[in-house]
Amino acid sequence: MKDQIFSIINADYIDVSSLKSLLSEMNTVDIAELFEDLEKEKIIWLFRVLPKDIASYVFAYMDSDHQQVIIEALTDSEVGDIINKLFVDDAVDFIEEMPANVVKRALQNAQSEKRKLINQLLQYPDDSAGSIMTTEYVDLRESATVREAFGTIRKIGLNKETIYTCYVIRRDRMLVGAVSAKSLMLANPNDRISEIMDTNFIFAHTTDDQEAVADQFQKYDLLAMPVVDREQRLVGIITVDDIMEVIVKESTEDMEKMSALAPSDEPYLKTGIARLAKNRIIWLLVLMLSATITGSIISSFESGLAVMPILMAFIPMLMDSGGNAGAQSSTLIIRGLAVGEIRKRDILRVGWKEIRVGVFCGLVLGLVNFIRVYFLNGKNALLSLTVTLALFATILIAKTIGGLLPIIAKRIKIDPAIMAAPLITTIVDAASLVIYFSIAKVVLGL
Repeated sequence: MKDQIFSIINADYIDVSSLKSLLSEMNTVDIAELFEDLEKEKIIWLFRVLPKDIASYVFAYMDSDHQQVIIEALTDSEVGDIINKLFVDDAVDFIEEMPANVVKRALQNAQSEKRKLINQLLQYPDDSAGSIMTTEYVDLRESATVREAFGTIRKIGLNKETIYTCYVIRRDRMLVGAVSAKSLMLANPNDRISEIMDTNFIFAHTTDDQEAVADQFQKYDLLAMPVVDREQRLVGIITVDDIMEVIVKESTEDMEKMSALAPSDEPYLKTGIARLAKNRIIWLLVLMLSATITGSIISSFESGLAVMPILMAFIPMLMDSGGNAGAQSSTLIIRGLAVGEIRKRDILRVGWKEIRVGVFCGLVLGLVNFIRVYFLNGKNALLSLTVTLALFATILIAKTIGGLLPIIAKRIKIDPAIMAAPLITTIVDAASLVIYFSIAKVVLGL
């Protein structure tokens, strides 16, 4: 269907009726993707062709650059129409991405009530539950009957983000319960909402961290969550589509930290070279300077290396093996902490498990390494024993450090993702060299 649409758009004579017919059969997300492959003039033209009842939905899924192109091309009344039809949380996302001149124009043409709601959400701290919630939800009175509740839903539900769960409030807007569409449909029309509502519901406060809210969604398999203020008054809801964006954002941030990158909100292709370099250079400098430690350790054993220079040949293998072993453990523990499988109190269990894993891996790698070194280096048993013992100790320490550091970081309120491969590799490199040269002194008598 996408190819058909592009063939119509690029034809000498554009069959608008056929184009509209095809667009009406497509999902709004797929329509938004069409704009990514169009030039500026075609973007504006195609948006004007869209049926008015889906234009605002398509706009919400478009990327910020294309949104800006469209807003700058529309009249004030058309801008107002788009903003007013957007759900409040989508309008806030749009406002946060736009330059000041576009924001000013969008807010000027929005209805006063919509503008008030947008400004209200913009005041909440970044990464808080309040900043990602929407105010478009269905609330019911606990004294209402099921029949009256359906009347309310029919009246206002069309413009709400979700009607699958309705929230029960008192006259002072205090949240007292939640009722699902299923419960309403199966109840007697004359039943009171207070009789069928669920009073054991999960909710968030406006100042709660959005990552903690995402954990709650995952733990309780929620589609939506009510958000209350300090007085427990209902002020909004968070829907699962917004939480998916949070999960993607937080996962991306953790991946960047684990790769020794400063987190960035901008897509790669839209980020300038200077910004990309800045995000990378800080950690590169830290890791480069930390390598001074390993250099100092090697220098301090210079006399021993002069006597037996073959020892130098095994340093890269030891350092690489230790770094890889530590990275394996840290990756698993960081992931476990992120999804709630591992908690801070599990530090001793994790440490003991990683020690046993380290012993097993160290024995297997050590055995293979002993045979390799022995036959490739003149059947020198002492040299083989030295390298093998060093490798075993390195793997054991790397596994233990890699498993414990992320939990220690969590306990002292540091992001565990920072304790990932690059940092652990640096620590393990220094430890492996000290172990290697110490064993060499004892076994080889250097």
